[in-house]
Amino acid sequence: MTRRGGSADLPLHGGRVPQWLASRMTALGTVMTQAIVHEYGRDEFLRRMAHPFWFQSFGAVMGMDWHSSGITTSVIGALKRGLTPLAGELGLHVCGGRGKHSRATPAELHAIGERVGFDGGALAQASRLVAKVDSAAVQDGFDLYLHGFIVADDGKWTVVQQGMQGELGQARRYHWLSEGLTSFVDAPHSAIDGPGQGRIVNLADRRAAGSRDAQIAMLQDLGASRIASEYARLYRDEEARTKQPEPTRASAPTPAQGELLPHLAMPDHHDVRSENIVTRRLHGALAAAEENGPKDFEHLLQVPGVGARTVRALAMVAEVLHGTPCRFTDPARFSLAHGGKDRHPFPVPTKVYDHTIGVLKSAVRNAKLGREDELGALRRLDAQARALERTATGPSVEDFIAGERRHSHDYGGRSIFGWEPPAKLDGTPATTRKRA
Repeated sequence: MTRRGGSADLPLHGGRVPQWLASRMTALGTVMTQAIVHEYGRDEFLRRMAHPFWFQSFGAVMGMDWHSSGITTSVIGALKRGLTPLAGELGLHVCGGRGKHSRATPAELHAIGERVGFDGGALAQASRLVAKVDSAAVQDGFDLYLHGFIVADDGKWTVVQQGMQGELGQARRYHWLSEGLTSFVDAPHSAIDGPGQGRIVNLADRRAAGSRDAQIAMLQDLGASRIASEYARLYRDEEARTKQPEPTRASAPTPAQGELLPHLAMPDHHDVRSENIVTRRLHGALAAAEENGPKDFEHLLQVPGVGARTVRALAMVAEVLHGTPCRFTDPARFSLAHGGKDRHPFPVPTKVYDHTIGVLKSAVRNAKLGREDELGALRRLDAQARALERTATGPSVEDFIAGERRHSHDYGGRSIFGWEPPAKLDGTPATTRKRA
């Protein structure tokens, strides 16, 4: 039986991803998926997509706003664009998306089922049930607007869907995993990400089984008209009660014994601060890039324009490829690989980003031919980072970000405000004001 895997607060952000970043996100997301499937298999990729902490870190390392709701839309969109041409090779299909694309999910599943041989009708029904549970059975005030359905050739699937609460400027992401799923209404989620709302109507909780049964029995015994009359009476009684002093709100139920659920609280502030990052992990990655990089990536460092900065980005990408769930409690750290489109934590270093994509493509291409050296180098880089973080020291988060901004022009820094100009004569980063 799958269970709820955690929760997270996600500020609701508007805007769009510029094409220069969207194309890079597609390329990086695709090649990282290829590497994960090659190393760990399709089932593991589906499990990771159903993990809220990993999903957020995946989006952050791709250069999307590290804390916002926009990660969900951009990651699903990037994977759909990138994995569709590789469906025959990887056996993975990304359906749905935002708005009208979400409503096309059943038809997409039917079409893919006819092509590869799984029961598209059954999966289309699963898609509808998942959406219905998170919009009707779980009444938490969030209106669904995105539905992503990732399915493998063998019929296993993950769903990532998101709702918004516009008045509060918040979003909630829901994660589902078919592995072990035996009921759509009895604790089916692998995770629900979003701000706590106190007591809510949650008919998908296993403790609500009696309520579900009673509702069906009441509908059969009383009929719709008598239920409507009874509801009107209850509504009048509730109005009378609201005139009395409101009692103290009871605390939310605690998890069952042995079920400690992770909670990812994403702050409203857009800038990356030291409290958002586990510094020892950052220092471990930097130290591994410095010590292991010259040895494992000697050929890479001889390529004009490629240097230590690319290896630092690769160290963070390597952790997303190989890290265990406990490593992703600070997704802001992964935004230090390729920055963000809004200049937070710093402008996207397009030259570094392109080199990262090139290295991963080369590694995956060679691994398909039986040459695992480059993928092996990434595994060692990740392992070395974990070993060194116990003793490594390095710059503060603020100093690291300041250094990235000083050198942003040299790295091909770009944001929605345009290309980053050279630093001022005193070494401080220049600022840009025009949106591009």
